[in-house]
Amino acid sequence: MIRVLIVEDELIPAGYLRRVLVREKYEVLKTVKSGEEAIAAAGDLKPDIVLMDIMLSDRISGTEAAVAIRGQLPKCIIIFLTALSTEESIEEALDSGAYAYLVKPYREKEIVATMKMACRQIVPVRDDENSVELRKGYVFDRKSKRLRHEDREVDLGPKAVGLIALLCANPGSSLSHEQIMSSLWNEPVSEQTLRSLIHRIRRVTDKTLIVNASKSGYRIGLKS
Repeated sequence: MIRVLIVEDELIPAGYLRRVLVREKYEVLKTVKSGEEAIAAAGDLKPDIVLMDIMLSDRISGTEAAVAIRGQLPKCIIIFLTALSTEESIEEALDSGAYAYLVKPYREKEIVATMKMACRQIVPVRDDENSVELRKGYVFDRKSKRLRHEDREVDLGPKAVGLIALLCANPGSSLSHEQIMSSLWNEPVSEQTLRSLIHRIRRVTDKTLIVNASKSGYRIGLKS
């Protein structure tokens, strides 16, 4: 699960961010209000992503805190959330090593989309890790996007292949219904559409290939 630190000195925006992230199945480690707290919390908790307000309540700005955090955690992704939208402030934010810059008032869809793109930077697929060994002798090639069983390719439709590819890009982790549906379809669909797709995959492969991880999520069934 992706670990997130929120740095926001206003109570209502901080609470809104937390609710959005928890609903999207991110682990919110902590919410802090100042630059000093942000640097200390990042050092202790080692977040994957920091959502950072620029204008904070102490002497350290968000951009200064971002530089300090990146010094401790070079791979940590900083996403700025701020009311400032001038060209100068955007340049300063990006110069500090920020991944993205979102302007208040926050829009949920924008936050979710930015987080998803950032997550792709955290767990890249390496060329030497293309083959994922799955249960019951199935193997998925992430580069060619082909599922094989006993050296024979399994005939699947594009949506089925897309779902398996998505789950294999996050081996060992579960994805929520919402995460899967927003990634596979460019339009709103019902959970029944997703369940029907999984039923079709299980019918032509194995019932344990896609695992019910919880009441609202799925993961790929990896080889034991």
